Amino acid sequence: MQAGLITNLLLPLALGVVMLGLGLGLTLADFRRVFAMPRVVLVGLAVQAVLLPAVAFAIAVGFGLAPELAVGLVLLAASPGGATANIYSHLARGDVALNITLTATNSVLCLLTLPLIVNFSLAHFMEAGQYVPPPVRKVVEVAVIIVGPVALGMLLRALAPRVSEKLAGPVKVFSVAVLVLVIGAALAAEWNRLPEYFAAVGLACLVFNLASMGAGYVVPRALRLDRRQAIAIAMEIGIHNGTLAIFVALNVLGNATMSVPAAIYSLIMFVTAALFGWWINRRPAAA
Repeated sequence: MQAGLITNLLLPLALGVVMLGLGLGLTLADFRRVFAMPRVVLVGLAVQAVLLPAVAFAIAVGFGLAPELAVGLVLLAASPGGATANIYSHLARGDVALNITLTATNSVLCLLTLPLIVNFSLAHFMEAGQYVPPPVRKVVEVAVIIVGPVALGMLLRALAPRVSEKLAGPVKVFSVAVLVLVIGAALAAEWNRLPEYFAAVGLACLVFNLASMGAGYVVPRALRLDRRQAIAIAMEIGIHNGTLAIFVALNVLGNATMSVPAAIYSLIMFVTAALFGWWINRRPAAA
């Protein structure tokens, strides 16, 4: 599964514009509120960095995945949330400031956790002496795509609040259009190989996706976090940075098979996240 023009250029540009729009709806007070409740951030980080790799490892063993696919699934679990998690959270009325905080924090944290987790999975499944260095380049790219445009949007809101209010509606429509185009382009690009990919690891990826999103919502609610925070964490946990996982598989490990779980998961997560957002917003607010 090789990243092409859509993944490398068009999607980052589109996400940058969308993140600019999200910044139009945020203020510094939103982030101060998040940091005033560090337990919320710690819950999200713990689920992402500790629980999910363990779940992916168990699914890989339980489904009897081939060693390379097993490593690929664990690699995906070790990757932080993707930039599109912020869009889905916005559309599902989640706490977007929390999403951005978690995405930025997880992206930096993965410099330490991703190599440790993936190297452990390589030793277990492959019994090989391969080494995964910290993916500094991709973390910088995430920062550029997410933090920069959001900061610009917040600055515009502070300097021209009326303009930001007028742009809010069109940006939300644009966000939905971007997601639809990404799903369609991803399906079209891999249409011929989808049966092969899904036969190899599709069910395992679906189970992992549902487990990720379910844990991301249920654990925070069980710990009495509010609904918007739980939605934000569910999106952050359920929508992984498949681009980072594919990059590591292809350019660091030099193994295309290890990129297959990330490719399949990336297709599945767009659909399940949309369904989750639709479902959660049909439930009573107190649920």
